[in-house]
Amino acid sequence: MKLRVGFGFDVHPIETGRDFWLGGIKISSEKGAIGHSDADVLIHAICDALLGAANMRDIGFHFSNQDPRWKNADSKIFLKEVIGMLGEKKWKVENVDCTVCLEEPKVNPHVAGMKKTLAPLMNISEDDISIKATTNEKLGYVGRGEGVNAMAVALISRE
Repeated sequence: MKLRVGFGFDVHPIETGRDFWLGGIKISSEKGAIGHSDADVLIHAICDALLGAANMRDIGFHFSNQDPRWKNADSKIFLKEVIGMLGEKKWKVENVDCTVCLEEPKVNPHVAGMKKTLAPLMNISEDDISIKATTNEKLGYVGRGEGVNAMAVALISRE
């Protein structure tokens, strides 16, 4: 069995009056992320981790923010497409481990819903997804409430 690990990182600014999509679910918040698509930093980081593990470039290469097809797109579409690309190369996801960094809203109450949404998209169990959250202790763009970022590590395998 061949194993590979990939790392993904994504960041988006946030502003008042925007929908906040994270891990494929809409979270109630006064602020939301700004981006070409729905700006779901968690799914974008997972996509980059998976693509990196398979040596298939990055999310921007496959879903350019210059392409009008992806304007306001649901990031779950990106993850589903990435899983399909991996499948064509006979890769399957073993697990993902993610961290979201933002001051508010609190992420932990939404982790179960995110795992329930993400697991079927990646053809893995909820137990194979770890989602953690942290603040930036009021430091930098995250600490000032100007942005959100997410990191992900993914393990993929093939026979």
